[in-house]
Amino acid sequence: MNDKPPSPWDKASIRTTDARKRENTGRRKEAAPAGEERPAVARHEAGNKQELRYYGLNAVQAVFARRPQAIRKVYLSEARIPQLQPLLAWCVKQRIGYRVVEESDLGKLAASSHHEGVVADVLRVEPQSLSDWLHGLSAGPALALWLDGVGNPHNFGAILRSAAHFGVAAILQSRDSTLAVSGAAARVAEGGAEQVPLVRMGERDAALAQLRAAGFVLAATVVREGQDLFATRLPQRLVYVMGAEGEGMDDELATSCDLRLSIPGTGAVESLNVAAATAVFLAQWTLGH
Repeated sequence: MNDKPPSPWDKASIRTTDARKRENTGRRKEAAPAGEERPAVARHEAGNKQELRYYGLNAVQAVFARRPQAIRKVYLSEARIPQLQPLLAWCVKQRIGYRVVEESDLGKLAASSHHEGVVADVLRVEPQSLSDWLHGLSAGPALALWLDGVGNPHNFGAILRSAAHFGVAAILQSRDSTLAVSGAAARVAEGGAEQVPLVRMGERDAALAQLRAAGFVLAATVVREGQDLFATRLPQRLVYVMGAEGEGMDDELATSCDLRLSIPGTGAVESLNVAAATAVFLAQWTLGH
């Protein structure tokens, strides 16, 4: 007889829609962990809600490589000047302000010790609509992630990094999702936040219908009682639905999926972290396509 307590991921079949809405509302009000950047981002957003404060070398360089026009101001340590010469030359040419500051000032600007010698204020990227994303999607194999309730910025950043590595076509979000790229998520993503588009969906049934009409199969990811990921032939067009870190995915959404997939393991630990699990799921699809 198995006396193990149920895994948080197994709550995919029991979390109600009302509970998820309360969770999304509450997440806005949560205090950030000590040492994290969210208070600084909140203060910056109060001045300009169209901008975010990024920090970390790869995060800032990725913005410069893909959308330099989004950069509004740069702060850096003296030690980073040689490495960031192309960015600084561009700032001079475009009359974008930059300042060389002390390490302690960078820590205050980022509200984090993980600034890696550079902080930048950049314009946000607004999510695409599902219709626009599907219209621009190339024919053939495609993989997307539907994040239902995932809210931890470090998990989100790690997921973005894996998604960029494995060529995920988009991160899909429900219309009531509060998930967004932050400075912490961008740093952990190591440039991945600039590679993977975010897509905001509309009403759930309509979104499911649009995805299926475009050839996508939806797979709910669960810890137990799903098909063995490594023994299942995965479709060419697939959406992995990943549930929240603690509560799992919405019960109606889990029921609406075409597949239920699990990662087999030793049982020595209850489950993988959602970011680690996402990387395994993405790697297995990539192996077959």
